[in-house]
Amino acid sequence: MDWFKWLIRAILAGMCISIGGIVFIQTWGGNPQLKWVGAFLFSLGLFAVVTYGFNLYTGKVGYILQNDRIYLLEVLITIIGNFIGCLIMGYFFQFPLAETMVQGKIDLFFADGGIIDAIVKGVMCGVLMYIAVDVYKSKGSYLGVFICVPVFILAGFEHSIADMFYISSAMMWNMDTFLFTLAILFGNLIGCCLIPAYRLFVNGEEKA
Repeated sequence: MDWFKWLIRAILAGMCISIGGIVFIQTWGGNPQLKWVGAFLFSLGLFAVVTYGFNLYTGKVGYILQNDRIYLLEVLITIIGNFIGCLIMGYFFQFPLAETMVQGKIDLFFADGGIIDAIVKGVMCGVLMYIAVDVYKSKGSYLGVFICVPVFILAGFEHSIADMFYISSAMMWNMDTFLFTLAILFGNLIGCCLIPAYRLFVNGEEKA
């Protein structure tokens, strides 16, 4: 494994998801009634990731049950690279709406029951992201990408890497946003692993 190349592919994935975040903010911020358009265009980020084989956390973590322990290190490097990519894009693309979005997420997170709510939203997003990526991997189809991404956005689910970009764009990295991100990363992990766990332990499918 060439760790440097793996990291670069992770940074590029973070930048691609950030592009999706940018178009979503620009579309939704310009006209809230066009939120569905921004949600659909956000799909470009995952489209680029799966097309060019970049390393995205929510595209990789769902396969930890099918791999050996070294894969956990690969996932960790993926998170670091995604974070770097989001930081780069957030530095160059700062939006007032991003600050409003992030503050709203943090206020909900620290309200009563907010942590559980955030994790559940992360889980549901993880399920959708696994479906999107696995449909492409197994069927060679982009259908999952262009259905699952708009669904997770319009449903209000939480994607850890997208949130990394919004926080970076808002220049709001602190202990509160760090804890929020950890919770969403955990939720995404659980969600991405639900279907693989079912396939391995209930359906009895062998590891790939």
